[in-house]
Amino acid sequence: MNTDALIDRLATGVRPVARHARARRLGLGILGGGAVTAILVALGLGLRSDLGGAMRGFAFWMKWTYTISLGIGAVAVTARLARPEPVRLLRFWPVATPFVLLAVVGAVEMAHVPAGDWLAMWLGHSWTKCPWLVLLLSGPIFIGLLWSFRRLAPTRLRAAGAAAGFAAGAWAATLYCLHCPEVSAIFVLTWYTLGIALAAGMGALLGPRLLRW
Repeated sequence: MNTDALIDRLATGVRPVARHARARRLGLGILGGGAVTAILVALGLGLRSDLGGAMRGFAFWMKWTYTISLGIGAVAVTARLARPEPVRLLRFWPVATPFVLLAVVGAVEMAHVPAGDWLAMWLGHSWTKCPWLVLLLSGPIFIGLLWSFRRLAPTRLRAAGAAAGFAAGAWAATLYCLHCPEVSAIFVLTWYTLGIALAAGMGALLGPRLLRW
């Protein structure tokens, strides 16, 4: 059998892939995992008693803008790494933009309070558990993304796992905002980001094993 005949035989009966199949697959994975995470937040941690009032304030939307921006960027990176083609990771530097902007907000915030209050702003009331809760809540979303990858073809498995963990952590942090009463930008910048980074690190560790195809 010559090469052309082999290619023709392999291509026989192959159905074309829908144009937005990858986006739909990733979206379903995130929505499915996110639904489980939302239930864990609502039933396990409990929603903020003042959630309605909080959603009319700046601090809540500051947190959501940060985590949602990271989540959107992380999903874009994940989608790019889900394809079997060369990728330059340095091209993803815009994903760091929300971090820089929140750092500016935190600096302005701290400039308007006495230096003696900085430590309290940084630690808040839940710094010891916040990163770990974000990591825990990212689990269902990460599992949903693993399901998504079953129909995709990543080649940079460690990077793809890190991106999936990053996305899971960012969306878990978004849902965690429904419970967390912290209002300081420097708190969010440190402890939310640490939780998201832990999720990304866990994804990088598991990626080569779980994303192999």
